[in-house]
Amino acid sequence: MGEAREVMDRLTDAVTTHADLKVIGELYAEDAVAFTPDEGELRGRDSIVEYWRAMTEAVPEATFQSLHSYEVGDTAIDEGIFSGRNTGPLELPNGETLPPTQKEIRIRGVDIATVRDGRIVDYRLYFDEMDFLGQLGLLPDEPF
Repeated sequence: MGEAREVMDRLTDAVTTHADLKVIGELYAEDAVAFTPDEGELRGRDSIVEYWRAMTEAVPEATFQSLHSYEVGDTAIDEGIFSGRNTGPLELPNGETLPPTQKEIRIRGVDIATVRDGRIVDYRLYFDEMDFLGQLGLLPDEPF
């Protein structure tokens, strides 16, 4: 196992099984950049840690089931299923906060992390945001 794979596995553990914002912060370079479907581009370690804080508070007992795991050079790629119950407040990109829905979610997604000197410098997260919102019951009943 290479460095990228080890760092990605530690990140997954720190976001799910053993949620730990300090560890998450240690895994990202100070000037890291992340792209997410719900928040768009995040620049800098602090912004990325804040993103994960909101997610770990919204779904505090989340799990990740790995479906495919790859490492190519300095980049690790995971495809899997993030699941759990929304028991914490959900922070929206516009700054609003929604109360917990108490609904179970099961979202298939892909993470890509490029690692240099033991820290993530570029991170990309892909998941179907409409599926996520639908499972939380946050979409209107009528089609758009």
